[in-house]
Amino acid sequence: MPGAPRDLSTRTAPTAPTTGSAVAVETSPEPAAFRPPHPEQSAEPRSPEHAELPHDRFLDRERSWLAFNQRVLELAEDESTPLLERARFLSIFASNLDEFFMVRVAGLKRRIATGVATRAASGRRPRDVLETIWTSSRALMERQAECFERTVSPALAAEGIHLLRWPDLTEQEQTRLFSFFRKRIFPVLTPLAVDPAHPFPYISGLSLNLAVVVRNPATGHKHFARVKVPPLLARFLEASAQRYVPVEDVIAAHLEELFPGMEVLDHHIFRVTRNEDLEVEEDDAENLLQALEKELLRRRFGPPVRLEVERSIDREVLDLLIRELKITEEEVYALAGPLDLTGLDDIASLDRPELKFPKFIAGTHRDLAEVESATAPDIFGAVRERDVLLHHPYDSFSTSVQLFVEQAAADPDVLAIKQTLYRTSGDSPIVDALIDAAESGKQVLVLVEIKARFDEHANIKWARKLEQAGCHVVYGLVGLKTHSKLCLVVRQEGDHLRRYAHIGTGNYHPKTARMYEDIGLLTADPDVGADLSDLFNRLSGYSRRDNYRRLLVAPRSLRDGLISRIRREVVNHREGRPAAVRIKVNSIVDERVIDALYRASQAGVPVDIWVRGICALRPGVPGLSENIRVRSILGRFLEHSRVYAFGSGGDTEVWLGSPDLMHRNLDRRIEVLVKVADPAHRHTLNRLLATGTSDSTASWHLGPDGGWTRHAVDEDGAPLRDMQETLIEARRKRRGSGN
Repeated sequence: MPGAPRDLSTRTAPTAPTTGSAVAVETSPEPAAFRPPHPEQSAEPRSPEHAELPHDRFLDRERSWLAFNQRVLELAEDESTPLLERARFLSIFASNLDEFFMVRVAGLKRRIATGVATRAASGRRPRDVLETIWTSSRALMERQAECFERTVSPALAAEGIHLLRWPDLTEQEQTRLFSFFRKRIFPVLTPLAVDPAHPFPYISGLSLNLAVVVRNPATGHKHFARVKVPPLLARFLEASAQRYVPVEDVIAAHLEELFPGMEVLDHHIFRVTRNEDLEVEEDDAENLLQALEKELLRRRFGPPVRLEVERSIDREVLDLLIRELKITEEEVYALAGPLDLTGLDDIASLDRPELKFPKFIAGTHRDLAEVESATAPDIFGAVRERDVLLHHPYDSFSTSVQLFVEQAAADPDVLAIKQTLYRTSGDSPIVDALIDAAESGKQVLVLVEIKARFDEHANIKWARKLEQAGCHVVYGLVGLKTHSKLCLVVRQEGDHLRRYAHIGTGNYHPKTARMYEDIGLLTADPDVGADLSDLFNRLSGYSRRDNYRRLLVAPRSLRDGLISRIRREVVNHREGRPAAVRIKVNSIVDERVIDALYRASQAGVPVDIWVRGICALRPGVPGLSENIRVRSILGRFLEHSRVYAFGSGGDTEVWLGSPDLMHRNLDRRIEVLVKVADPAHRHTLNRLLATGTSDSTASWHLGPDGGWTRHAVDEDGAPLRDMQETLIEARRKRRGSGN
C-alpha cells in the first residue's frame, strides 16, 4: 500500500463496485483442511477460561497478508474503479509486495537458515509457509502483469494516455529521447563488466538493471555487463504529450553508446529484492542512534530474497544471475514486462480528474468552527468547551491537529509541549512548529521513534534538527518502539495550569492524513492530561507507573485490559444484559486475544471484527466462532483507525488509539488506547462500527477456511453502500447546510 503508503504499506470499495468471489490466494483452503471442534468442545464449557480449543483454530498470517494484497489487486481489476485509480492500485499492490518480501519473507528465510524457525500458530512448518508464499505471490504477480497489459494499459490508451515500448514510438519521439539520453542519462550510467578481473557487481535492492551481452569483434568472445538504471530518473519518460516509455527502454535502445567498439548482442531487464529488515542491539541506549546508522548501512547489503526478470531472458544469463546472487529457482519470478509497476503511481498522478475519484477537500470540524470563515479556529477555546472527536480525512488535519500544535507553539501562555513522532513528512509543519516553540523558550519534549521501519533515515534527520533547535529529544525505552500518537500541551490560564491533549490512531503526517482514515480525540479532560504527563515521564525518565485513569498502555496493561473486557461481555450475556464486542483494526494475530474472542462466541456474545489486512481468526466455525463475523473494507482511503467497543445499548465502553492486535504492538511497543467519555462520541463510533460491519455495506467477508469473498451488490444487483463515499457525502451535506 503503502505506501503508496508503507503502512499501506496501502490505500484502498470502489464507487460502483462489482460482485465476484475471490480466487487464487483467498479461496484456496488451508493445506490441512480445518477440522471443526469435537462435539464435546462445541458445547458451552463450564469453565470458559480453561476450555480446550481446537489446535488448528488459527489462520496463517502470511497467507492472510497475501489475501489482503489480492484485495488491493481486485480493485485494480475492477472496471468500476476510476481508471487512474486502477493504475494507482497496481502501484500499491507492487509496493506492498516489495515490503512483504523485504521484511516478512526475508525474516522467515533468516530464521530457517539459522535454525530458530518454529511452527507458526497455524501449525504450519516454516518451509511449507515459504513454499506457499512463492506459489501464491507468483500467481498474484502474474495477475498484476496481466491486468496491466490486457486491461489497464489499453484502457489508458483509449483515454489518450499511452504507455508504450521503444519500438512503438515515432521517429520524432525516438530522436527527442536520444537527445535526452545524451544530456541527462548517459553521463550518470556506469556499465560494469563481469570477467576474471571484474567480479560480479553488487546489485542494490529494488533497483532496475540491464544484463547486457556484448561480443568483442576482434576476438569473437562474448562478455557480460550490468547497467543500473539511475534511481532518481522518472520510471516512465514522456516521449510526447501523454505518451510514455519505460526509462530502461531508452537506455537499452542506446547501449552501443556505452560499449563503443563492441557488438551488443542482447539485453535483459532484472530486479532484485533484498532483506532490508533491521536488527539493532539496544543494550546501550546511549549508542542507539549510532548503532542504527551502522545497521542502515548494512541493510543495503542484505541477502537477496527475490529475483524478477522478464520472460524473454536468455537461460544462460538467468543461470549467471541465479549463481552470482545465490538464490534458488523458486525465488525467480519471470513476468511480462515492464517490471516494477510501482512507477505507475506517477501516471496515476496525472492531471486528469475525470479519471480519478471525485475530488474531496476536507473541511474544519464543526466543533472547532461552527461556520467556515477566513479566521483560524481557536483550538484551546473550543476544546475547553467540549472534547472534539476527529475523523480524518473527512475532517481536516491542517485545521485541527496541525493547528493545535501550531497555536501551542505561538501561544505565549503555553509553557510546554510534549509530542511523539513515529512518521512525519519531509516538510512537516508539525516539526517546524515544535522548533518554533523551542526557539521561543518553551519546554519541548519530542519522542522520535528512530526505528520506524523505512523512515529511519528521515527520523534521524529530524531528531538532530529538533535537538539543534533546543528541543529535548528522546528515543523511548530500550527494547520498545514508541508507536503511540500523543501530544500534550501545558498552558497557563490565570493562576492554574490546564493540560490539553491529542490522542490519535494515525501519525502526525499532514500528507498521509489526506489519504489515511484515522480518528483522534482533542481533550482538556484533567484525567487524560494527568495520564499523559505520567506516561511522558515514563518515556523520558525512570517512572515505572503502570496504572492510568483513562488509558490502557502496552506492553503492561493493554492486552489484559482488552481480554478482561471481552470476558466481561461473556458475564453480561450470561446474566441477561446486553453484550457485544466490536473491533476495528488493521491486523488481528494475537492468539490470546483471539482465544478470548472464540470463548465469547462460544458463550453466545456477538463479535464483529472490521480488519483491513491480516486476520488469523477463523469466523463462522460451528461450536467455536459461529457468532463472529469478519469484514474488510478497502477503497480510496486506507482504513487505518483502531477502535474497540464493548457492550450494546446505551452503556457501551469505547476505546480508540494506536494498537493493532499483533504481538509486536502488545509486547514490544508503547501503544495507547484512550477511553472515550462523551456519550455522543461513543454513539458516533458505535454507529461507524455498525455501518462498517453491516451486510448492506460493500466489503469482503472472511470464511472459516481463510477465503475472502467480495460482497459489492445486493440480491437485485444494486451496488451496496460504499462506506467511504457515504462519509464523504455526509461531510459535504453538513457543510452545505451549515450544521
